[in-house]
Amino acid sequence: MKKFILITRSVIVVFLVSFCFSCKDKTEEKAELSEIEEFSVKNDDFKVIAYWTGSEKIKPETAKKLDQVIYSFLHLDGNILKVTERDSLSLRHLDSVRKSNPDLKILISLGGWGGCETCSEVFSSEKGRSDFTNSVQEILKDYNADGIDLDWEYPAIAGYQGHAFKPEDRENFTLLVKSLRNSVGEDKVISLAAGGFKDFLDKSVEWDKVMPLVDHVNIMTYDMVGGGSTKTGHHTSLYSTKGQRSSADRSIQYLDSLGVPLEKMVIGAAFYARVWENVTDSLNGLYQQGRFKESVLYRDLENYAKRSNGFEYFWDNEASAPYIYNAEKEVFITYDDSLSVSGKTVYALDNNLGGIMFWRLSGDKPQGLLDVINNEINNHEN
Repeated sequence: MKKFILITRSVIVVFLVSFCFSCKDKTEEKAELSEIEEFSVKNDDFKVIAYWTGSEKIKPETAKKLDQVIYSFLHLDGNILKVTERDSLSLRHLDSVRKSNPDLKILISLGGWGGCETCSEVFSSEKGRSDFTNSVQEILKDYNADGIDLDWEYPAIAGYQGHAFKPEDRENFTLLVKSLRNSVGEDKVISLAAGGFKDFLDKSVEWDKVMPLVDHVNIMTYDMVGGGSTKTGHHTSLYSTKGQRSSADRSIQYLDSLGVPLEKMVIGAAFYARVWENVTDSLNGLYQQGRFKESVLYRDLENYAKRSNGFEYFWDNEASAPYIYNAEKEVFITYDDSLSVSGKTVYALDNNLGGIMFWRLSGDKPQGLLDVINNEINNHEN
């Protein structure tokens, strides 16, 4: 097992000094899976991947710092992937963005949290998978797009409340990816968004069968302490701690132990914070009982914290993660900042991962976290 090491650059200490609070027939298809090696996809260089919701236009200077933009999200309408009028305008904008970065790849994305209500049913039949695949092929052609990211939350395990799931989803997800690769060919990108928690990693994906078919997996190494939690913690920590096992490093090591190639793993960063209230003043609010209140975009966090006096910044060296706490208001905030995103980028580069992705582009601010990623990549290359 490869040892994973975070090398802290002296240059990132400046962020602490300047800190200001600075996600056919099924039998025939199974037979085809025996030829899976024929569809193994060559990995590209280190990638910077942004999930983008279409809420703002992408500036040329931003586009130059990205390798992929994933439009989020498209949803099922019956068996097909539907493009609304708003989606169409957003995808046309993305195509125009390539004028400033001709190498930029544009992907569409299926699902998202709460966006895959009928996925289990549709993808359980050959017809459903075939209809979906044909619609994807048409969208990629119509909008000059480069591929698709599958963000089904989640196959085979409980996800959004009320959405159907069953054990067979795991195998059906493999068959779906197989159908897509057969349809779009090897030149198009296929990626999947993976939950960074063990239940997903164990039960949702047949990794040995899926990974040879896809370009990479975007590991959602955030929301590791989610909105349903009544206890605070680091929602996007790099390393595990005595108080919290879940972390990006733990997920990556586990996938590595399952045989997933490091160069096909993409680490995830959060351009948003999660806020808990009614958090007692012990350990500065970390690992304490509380009630989830809301999420706040990174770009808005400084102003959010300024509304109430008393917020104090803390850095957890063991987790390589920041948090802030207001003892008087009993409010705890966990998030990624300049220092933690710098550490994740260095970690990904030093361990030969496929790249870093983040949810979501609109959460950043000018001279923000994307610039931190870009600077670390440039430092690494030099």
